[in-house]
Amino acid sequence: MRIVVAGGGVGGMTVALALQKAGHSVAICEQAGAYGQIGADVNLTPNAVHALDGLGLRSALEETAARPEFRISRTGDGGEETSRLPMSAAAEAKYGAPQLTIHRADLLDALRAALAPGTIRLGARAAGVEQDEQGAVLVLADGARVAGDLVIGADGIHSVVRAALFGPDHPRFTGLVSWRGTVPRERLAGIPDLDSFTKWWGQSSDHQIVTFPLRKGAEIFVFATTPLDGWSEEGWTLPGDVAELRAAYADFHPHARALLAACETVTRSALHVRDPMPQWSKGRVTVLGDAAHPMVPFMAQGACMAIEDGVVLARAVDANPDVPSALSAYEAARRERTARVQEGSLANDWLRQGGNADWVYAYDAWAVPVGDRQAA
Repeated sequence: MRIVVAGGGVGGMTVALALQKAGHSVAICEQAGAYGQIGADVNLTPNAVHALDGLGLRSALEETAARPEFRISRTGDGGEETSRLPMSAAAEAKYGAPQLTIHRADLLDALRAALAPGTIRLGARAAGVEQDEQGAVLVLADGARVAGDLVIGADGIHSVVRAALFGPDHPRFTGLVSWRGTVPRERLAGIPDLDSFTKWWGQSSDHQIVTFPLRKGAEIFVFATTPLDGWSEEGWTLPGDVAELRAAYADFHPHARALLAACETVTRSALHVRDPMPQWSKGRVTVLGDAAHPMVPFMAQGACMAIEDGVVLARAVDANPDVPSALSAYEAARRERTARVQEGSLANDWLRQGGNADWVYAYDAWAVPVGDRQAA
């Protein structure tokens, strides 16, 4: 098939690579003029790493990624440990893959290097979609038209493809602002568990600090949230006032405060939520990742769900005789799981006191049923 993907982020490149490995021709239209250091981190839990393993990316990812030893929960004020889940080698033995924490730019570099040359068309902003029974067309902002048998919208939370299919949506502001920063490890001497994914839980769900290693542990990523009324702008790279962030956590444990004290600069963004969609596809057009199921980051599954989507969608295309059947199989395989993760992320209590991580981490995107050919 000839397949057009709107959006060259994590989900868009994953589905393109999986489709190319199955023998299909793929063109990615990416609105950015170049790839750069946008976004600080991606937490690839075992379910996502296993999906990327099937695309042959493990060695490329491990060149720069860190492997957290544990997933730890602590109380924000006293620092008491409330849960500790072994990761790294233990996760690989249990789930078939470890957790990897990586800079987003490094993940995109690994995906881009694996794609066929010329796959990505930069500076190509989607403006709309057209289709009939024979094919679909992605219409670009400059008037160009890119035709294929299938169009996939992997164009993020503000998806043009989703809006073209289902009309504009109305996200709800959660009342929370997220803060992000990275710190050189040497500035955090004396703080325990820097090689683990650690979440410090406040007494209320609007205060939390999450840290984990990047770049083989040479950097530590810091994420936090604070409440705020009346902010409607959605963005990931707005500058934040680090003094304001530190003041919001003045009553946290000294180790937690030290993490924020070491941050020199931070970004902040408003967190919005959308309800799970009852339908992702029409005819020969579908959506994946944040375009289909945007979620708050409290289970660290946004990029992971997009990666799973990409693998499952490519398998569905390869397993079913026509595009509408393939998209129906893809949705049937993915909607319930992603809705559960959306809702669990919003509840923001997952693994606070321990519990079962298997339903998230043990998912195998290469094995879920996707259509008649596989069943046969």
